[in-house]
Amino acid sequence: MEFYRVKDVPIILANYAWLSENGRAAKWDGFRKPLAEFNAKDPDWVKKYHVWRMDWDKDSIKLFLDDRLLNCVSLLETVNPDGFNPFLQPHYLLLNLAIGGNGGNPAKSVTTIKYEVDWVRVYQKLARH
Repeated sequence: MEFYRVKDVPIILANYAWLSENGRAAKWDGFRKPLAEFNAKDPDWVKKYHVWRMDWDKDSIKLFLDDRLLNCVSLLETVNPDGFNPFLQPHYLLLNLAIGGNGGNPAKSVTTIKYEVDWVRVYQKLARH
């Protein structure tokens, strides 16, 4: 779940990646939506807080932005060539401000960036016996 620039165009991404059939590269289930589409509905969109949400259970992972479903993947699809499913393992959260882009030069980035996170919450359903 990212805000990114693709060829200098601001983009919202909601992606999944796991090991491809050749066992050496990632297989992607990607979603891209230009930020302009969000701004078109609300010109002040970038000035507001937003809820990025992941609903993850034993069957699927769904990625939302402000209750809008962006991408969904069935966990039946996310199996590596060796039969290992990375999405059925324990994970952790990583919040990241990537300065310089994907392999870019941080020295060429803007000098002042505001990165605000109001809160992060994790909910887990209780197992029923």
